Amino acid sequence: MKENASVYKWEAGQFVIVDNSVAYHSRQPFKGPRRVFAAIADGTKQIDLDQPSVTVTSGDRMPMMGLGLWKIPNEKCEQVVYDAIKVGYRLLDSASDYGNELEVGKGIQKALQDGLVTRDQLWVTSKLWNTDHRKEHVKAACLKSLQDLGLTYLDLYMIHFPIALKHIPHSSRYPAGWNYHPDKAGMEEDPVPYSETYAALEELVKEGLVRNIGVCNIGVAMLRELLSYASVKPAVLQIEGHPYLVQEKLVQFARSKGIAVTCFSNLGAGSYVQLGMATVEESCLNEAGVREIAAKHSCTPAQAVLRWAIQRGTAVIPKTTSIERLQENFDSLKINLTDDEMTTISKLDKNHRYNDPGVFCKLAFGTFYPIYE
Repeated sequence: MKENASVYKWEAGQFVIVDNSVAYHSRQPFKGPRRVFAAIADGTKQIDLDQPSVTVTSGDRMPMMGLGLWKIPNEKCEQVVYDAIKVGYRLLDSASDYGNELEVGKGIQKALQDGLVTRDQLWVTSKLWNTDHRKEHVKAACLKSLQDLGLTYLDLYMIHFPIALKHIPHSSRYPAGWNYHPDKAGMEEDPVPYSETYAALEELVKEGLVRNIGVCNIGVAMLRELLSYASVKPAVLQIEGHPYLVQEKLVQFARSKGIAVTCFSNLGAGSYVQLGMATVEESCLNEAGVREIAAKHSCTPAQAVLRWAIQRGTAVIPKTTSIERLQENFDSLKINLTDDEMTTISKLDKNHRYNDPGVFCKLAFGTFYPIYE
């Protein structure tokens, strides 16, 4: 707090207006009288449930427990989204590349029609795919996601990867995937500056199509460079995060810049077993320390790990198609870990990354495309 504090010496007759939802404030010892006026307002985004949220740079409040929609089958997606909203989820993490935004939209519309929730109580995220990085394609990509989701605006729109690939018209193939020629190995790059793509996202904010913008899968160096030219500060950084990949320095850097952090693949290996990129045996949920903590709190190892992530200040977006698991994941909000338990889980860090284009692009497409050192 001291490193980020703005300290000011008062003079008679001066005043300051502080929004308590986006800034901490305090005073040092002083002599003399002062007058305080307070006003209470509803704000722009109210979360109607008693669940943790984080205030982002725009002043909107983003829930810290969400549903990740990657790899949810199309035939199940509508019902899963509806069930999640019924359980209490308000954050839905989608992307054009997931190929199920039409079904996500149907689930949202059904929940709205049944009165389970109002639109302003939801936080809907989508992401710009690699093939739409040129400025002339960004708005069309956003509008396509909005059309599929049945929405007039997104709460958050993010650059999915810092990878620019040759554009594929939506009329030709959607979602585009990684390869320009799906029957051939290799990816076709497009030399689009990241700054061009981000500037196009900033225009979407000005037009009211999105409330907040963010970035995914980048590190400190790239985030620092982005902040040097961004006119709209990224609201959220989304990264892989679990006990085997804690990324504490990156999380702390983002937080020091007022950027919220969402972590995906919250349970580690589980998200990648069906892709052949991990095994059940290597799951962090098998760790003795995690199991001991879970037993102490009468919860599952998965709940303990999700609570660890939230308590360290990162939003989570675990994926499931089971209504029982939806409830189980949501109930992790009821747990409180001790400082020692938090440390026990954090010390499991192996800097082990599952979602690395430098690995899976080489294996799947024969193209070496590293974005991490």
